[in-house]
Amino acid sequence: MQTSQIYLSTMGCGTWAWGNQLLWGYNESMNDQLQEVFNLCVSNGVTLFDTGDSYGTGRLNGQSELLLGRFSQEYQGLGKENICIATKLAAYPWRWSRQSMIRACKASAQRLGRNVDLAQMHWSTANYAPWQEEGLLDGLADLYEQGLVKGVGLSNYGPKRLQYVHQKFAGRGVPITTLQVQYSLLSTYPVTQLELKDVCDAMEIKLIAYSPLALGLLTGKFSEKGPFPKGIRSLLFRQLLPGVRSLLACLKEVAESRNKTMSQVAINWCICKGTIPIPGAKNLEQARENIGALGWQLNASEIAELDKAAANTDKKMVQNIFQTK
Repeated sequence: MQTSQIYLSTMGCGTWAWGNQLLWGYNESMNDQLQEVFNLCVSNGVTLFDTGDSYGTGRLNGQSELLLGRFSQEYQGLGKENICIATKLAAYPWRWSRQSMIRACKASAQRLGRNVDLAQMHWSTANYAPWQEEGLLDGLADLYEQGLVKGVGLSNYGPKRLQYVHQKFAGRGVPITTLQVQYSLLSTYPVTQLELKDVCDAMEIKLIAYSPLALGLLTGKFSEKGPFPKGIRSLLFRQLLPGVRSLLACLKEVAESRNKTMSQVAINWCICKGTIPIPGAKNLEQARENIGALGWQLNASEIAELDKAAANTDKKMVQNIFQTK
C-alpha cells in the first residue's frame, strides 16, 4: 500500500539483532549471511526494514544502519524500488531540542548512505520527562516539512498519547504514517487494548507489530525442559514457558492442520489483525520461514481459537517500560 510516498509491504524485517552482541549474539562474520537475508526478503516482496540509531552494542552502535545502507546499495534485483528503510531515533536524555532530532536523522542518513524513508520516534518521554518530548516531536515534524524523510512515525505510544501527537501534527499538516508497538499473541494489546488498532484505523495510521514471535517464545523451538536460548532471554523463557503451554499447544495444532510452522501461524495472525509484523531474521533459514507466513490467511475460526488461547494465557510478555497509555 502507498502511504505518504512510502510503500509498506505486508510484512517487514526487523534488524534489532544486526549488531547486537548482548541479546542476539551478533558478530561481524555474520555480515555475508545477513546480506543474503536482505536479498531474499526484498526479492520476495518483504521490502520494509526496521532499524534504530541505537541498534548495535558498544563499538558497534549504529551497525544495523550501516549494514542496511550497504545491503540496499548492493542489491540490484526485483523490488529494489520498493525498499523502505525505517529508522527509530532514540529519545536520549541529551536530545531535547528540535535541532537534535534533525542532527540525529542526518547522522542515520550518513550511515545508510541514503535518506531515511520513515523516521520514527523510538519512544515517548511522557512517562518521565514530558518537557523533553515537545522539542523532539517538533523536530520529527520538521524532518517531514523539510523533505528530509518521506514520512514520520511513532513507536511505543498508546492511544491517548497517539491522539495528542496526531492533533499536534495535524496543526502543521504533518501526517503520521505508522505506529509501532509490541504486538503478538503474547502481548497485552490484542487482549486489553483493541482500541489502539481502532484509533490507528480512524487516523489512517498503519500499525507495525514488533516482536510478533515474542522474542522467539512462539516459535515452538523452546520447551520448559530446555534447551533455552543463550543470554538474557534464557531467564525470561524459564519464567514464561510454563504459563504459555496451552497457547503453544493451540498454535501447534493450527500449524499442523495447515502444514505450516508455529512461527508462520503466529506471524500470519498478526497480518490477519491488520498489522505489519516485522519479525527478525539472522540467517536464511529464519528468513525463509518468515516469508512462509505470506500468501495465505488463517480463517475466522482459527483466529478465534488463537484469540481464546491467548486470552486464557497466564503469562504475558513484559511490555516496553517506555510504552505510554
